[in-house]
Amino acid sequence: MEQVKITIALVIAVILQWTLRNVAEPFAYIDFTLIIVVYAALQRSSIRALIYATVSGIAIDALSGGLLGSNGFSKTLVAFLVLELVRRVYLDNLLLQIPVLAGACLLDDLVYYGIHRMLGQTLDAPFVTTIAYTVIGTTVAGTITYIILDSFFSGKTPVRKRDVFTSKRQTRRRNPIRLGRRR
Repeated sequence: MEQVKITIALVIAVILQWTLRNVAEPFAYIDFTLIIVVYAALQRSSIRALIYATVSGIAIDALSGGLLGSNGFSKTLVAFLVLELVRRVYLDNLLLQIPVLAGACLLDDLVYYGIHRMLGQTLDAPFVTTIAYTVIGTTVAGTITYIILDSFFSGKTPVRKRDVFTSKRQTRRRNPIRLGRRR
């Protein structure tokens, strides 16, 4: 069920990535698909995260009319590196996930611009300011999205007040080992 929810979130992210940049200029600096790809990688679902990265990157390239495959390659590389990091380091805390998302966004932009430069394509936007705005915007939007997704995917029901205090009290167990006392 979680796989379906993340897939729906990815489809919504692709649609938002494609449409919101035409609505307002600041939304162009938020990479919604990268947020979902890194979230899937942080959930330790390796094959799913790599497939999401490749499909979302190629979909964004096809919809934006850019160099086909550059976004797909950069997102797949970032997903792979985040998966390797998650495999080695315990990253289940939101405060640890925020720098991972910022680093993933920075790496994604560097690889994307590097592929364009390597193939002789020129981009209209200035390099440093675009990367800085993208890292800041994606990190802020990703933090909010991670909070929403964690509450949506947790599946925990809220604790009712009467469940907090159980009717049975557990008595204190006596220590079977008595030091210093003889019978």
